[in-house]
Amino acid sequence: MRCFSRLSLTPLLLALIWVQPIGAQDSEQPLGAQDSEKINSSLGTAVAVPVDPTSGLATLGWGFTAGVGYNFNRYHSLIGEFMWSKFYSTSKAAISDPTTASIGGTSDVYGVTGNYRFELRGKTFGTYLIGGGGWYYRQNTLDHSVAVSSGSTCTLALIWWGATCTSGTVASDRTLDSYGVGVFARRL
Repeated sequence: MRCFSRLSLTPLLLALIWVQPIGAQDSEQPLGAQDSEKINSSLGTAVAVPVDPTSGLATLGWGFTAGVGYNFNRYHSLIGEFMWSKFYSTSKAAISDPTTASIGGTSDVYGVTGNYRFELRGKTFGTYLIGGGGWYYRQNTLDHSVAVSSGSTCTLALIWWGATCTSGTVASDRTLDSYGVGVFARRL
């Protein structure tokens, strides 16, 4: 049932993302005669939905995004964006510790991206394609420190919170309380 509800929402979400209403054009000028502003900007709040396998470890998140860019003309733009989202651990992500029943935590995801946008506008509707790359950083923080011994069985929760695993077991002793990882990525 869980997979069915995700599949039925996917086409709707893609349609909402693909076709976005754009303000009506000035009726006195023919379509294409009006040039766009040179600077574009955006600021908004976000609801972040984790996908598998992260959806089993983190709840819906919240955050904000801000961007600024330059419009070369009404079709071509370069845009820089900053994004931040906060997620909270689920009960599946809890790490058992002998001193407490379970330990939860939070995860902050930061992103800085540079993007190219190709936009087509109509009188009522428009669409755009966007692609680029950037740097993403995830910082996980546990509510309490947890000592993980070498040789312990690896779980998805231990990997999520920063344990190093090899062949299904923890590779080295480590105390988990905060863990960060960054990666360069591209988007299209």
